[in-house]
Amino acid sequence: MEQLHGGGEAGHLATHRRAANARLNRMYHPTGPSGWALPTTMHVFERGWLSSNNILLFDDQATATLIDTGYVSHREQTLELVKSRLDGRQLARIVNTHLHSDHCGGNAFLQQHLGARIAIPPGHAEAVARWDVDELTFKATGQRCDPFRHDQVLEPGSALRAGELDWQVLASPGHDPHSVMLWNADKRILISADVLWQHGFGSIFPEIEGDSGFAEQAAMLDLIERLAPRVVIPGHGAPFTDVDAALERARHRLAALVGDASRNARQVAKTLIKFYLLEVRSLSFDALVAHFGQARYFAVINERYFRIPLPELIERCVGELVAVGAAELTSNQVVNHDH
Repeated sequence: MEQLHGGGEAGHLATHRRAANARLNRMYHPTGPSGWALPTTMHVFERGWLSSNNILLFDDQATATLIDTGYVSHREQTLELVKSRLDGRQLARIVNTHLHSDHCGGNAFLQQHLGARIAIPPGHAEAVARWDVDELTFKATGQRCDPFRHDQVLEPGSALRAGELDWQVLASPGHDPHSVMLWNADKRILISADVLWQHGFGSIFPEIEGDSGFAEQAAMLDLIERLAPRVVIPGHGAPFTDVDAALERARHRLAALVGDASRNARQVAKTLIKFYLLEVRSLSFDALVAHFGQARYFAVINERYFRIPLPELIERCVGELVAVGAAELTSNQVVNHDH
């Protein structure tokens, strides 16, 4: 959820849909400078940063699998995009790489409308079964997700058949301790979720709680280097082939976070604020403070790293977003800027 830009809802859905579809049309079976292309059984929906990318895989002439479902406020759009490409197939299965709200927010809606079964990594299976919004971190991050039920767990080390391809489920802690990646050795395609993007990776959330995350993220970057994928399909942003360059950028960024853990904490705080702005588009500064006053992550971040009044912490974060053109603050109103 970093390098944030793009879409929202609440009056901007039509604009966002046009932009998403423009990206979508470029992403079908993309061909790069070296002539690489995705198999015809795979379709990548590149979304704005409020929703993760979705990957639709045709299992056969009758069924399909969808990997990740975006944020809850984009659920209607996600359904529309998926239905537009099913071509009469049944969406038989949804697979989640991890259970952050921007990856599983459309689960319930698609399950309701298309009858898909849902497979999730095992780490939060019990929390999903009892719908514990605290353990699932939705409440802690100030985000939303409609309750859904899961039918299967994706055990790391297991195999998954989707898109007429065999995928290995790889544990990928770092950004999220329960995340998985999907690796197809035959075509050397890696579905990396938030472990690696072309220009970064997802914030290291475990470190906010005082748990290890930096070392795990470093190990995941080493694993990707050993796999040597031909193409990486990230959780956010366009698929890419310049993997070595992406790994170099990611390692440089990780080294900076390891050198100053408060930097990761500040980035998490800014990411959560920007994510909320992408959803609501604009609100008063007081309302922003009130919203994140109910989000446990902000209390943890402030207590462990800053120990200043919460409005001051949020003001600093908003100021940094304004400085890079990601937001605007005028007359006590915080406004999202897409860039």
